[in-house]
Amino acid sequence: MTTVRGTPERDDTSPEGAAPSLDEVRARGRVRGSLMLVGPAFVAAIAYVDPGNFATNFASGASFGYELVWVIVAANLMAMVIQSLSGKLGLATGRSLPELCREHYPRPVTRGLWVQAEAVAMATDLAEIIGGAIALALLFDIPLFTGGLITGVVAFALLGMQSRGFRPFERVITGLLAVIFLGFLYNLVLVEPDPGGVVSGLVPTFSNVDSVLLAAGILGATVMPHVIYLHSALTQRRVSAADAPERRVLLRYQRIDVVVAMGLAGLVNLAMLVIAAELFFGSDIPDTDTIEGVHAGLQSTLGTGAALAFALALLASGFASSGVGTYSGQIIMQGFLRRQIPLILRRGITMAPALIVLALGVDPTRALILSQVVLSFGIPFALVPLVLLTRRADVMGELVNRRVTTVVGSLIAAVIIALNLFLLSQFLR
Repeated sequence: MTTVRGTPERDDTSPEGAAPSLDEVRARGRVRGSLMLVGPAFVAAIAYVDPGNFATNFASGASFGYELVWVIVAANLMAMVIQSLSGKLGLATGRSLPELCREHYPRPVTRGLWVQAEAVAMATDLAEIIGGAIALALLFDIPLFTGGLITGVVAFALLGMQSRGFRPFERVITGLLAVIFLGFLYNLVLVEPDPGGVVSGLVPTFSNVDSVLLAAGILGATVMPHVIYLHSALTQRRVSAADAPERRVLLRYQRIDVVVAMGLAGLVNLAMLVIAAELFFGSDIPDTDTIEGVHAGLQSTLGTGAALAFALALLASGFASSGVGTYSGQIIMQGFLRRQIPLILRRGITMAPALIVLALGVDPTRALILSQVVLSFGIPFALVPLVLLTRRADVMGELVNRRVTTVVGSLIAAVIIALNLFLLSQFLR
């Protein structure tokens, strides 16, 4: 795909063709028009409640109680800033982050960013395929390997909806997000959490190196590098703006989209940790550091309904996040290399590591948590170019970052890089 500044060509990830004008959207009515201006952040939000989050959040609550509540809150606030920057980049330029990296950085840098982004995509699929397989095993007693294949096929079918336009895809993903949210809301009501415990967990602290490892996993599971790339593609060419004031209107709706979607994802993540802390921390319930153990623990403490709600939420998460992850992979390759491969081939390549893990009988929950740590190491390679590009007036025009926005984005990148370096030093020791 080739592009000319200001007049990007339609590509296979933008199936609806020419974008409507803001006036055309407003003509559809207040409610319907407003709904047309939101949606990308809800697709991105699925990545923030993927099966990797189930593994890290429940393991954190079961092992350390409320201690890491502050990590979830901080990670969610970081996610809001990062996804807002990514959405603004696509809105301002009509290009995705990978496309802009290819345009503005030397070819060796672009190739290196592409290689690590593909590794991130595989780590992402590892969590999502395994999560879907575990959910199918819990619900229908399907073998893990077979469940992994089914999850991949369902994700492929979800992507097929893009042939009807991006909005049907967004609606299905948003519906699956609602299933996840309602499942954990149901369980949270049954648990009746301790507000004092939640408040105490807002004080930043680490009790040992294992808690730092889980914090990195939470960060990797919450701030997902592949949707930093994807969100910039989801906001490009949705609605055309005639002038600067109209672009400001679109930016305002984009921020509302991010706050609502990321807020819902944050509540789900917090609910996971709170449920685990209330039910499993300090208890004699076995294997609560695994997803299967959590399911069994919910059934023994809260009943069959709670266990069913958990398994259905996990299944919705695995199906939806796997589809979003494959979509991100297409954006990554197309942007960095201006190349596309058949979707079924990409699906097969990214599924391979997960299927190998399932075939070898590796502990699936442990594999999920380690995949999130790998994702945490990939965040800076997406975040640093994002901050550098959004601070440039020649790229962003009138939507260029304010100085405080750039400072906040830089601090977030610094914190993530410092945490990753600390983890690396611990592994080497």
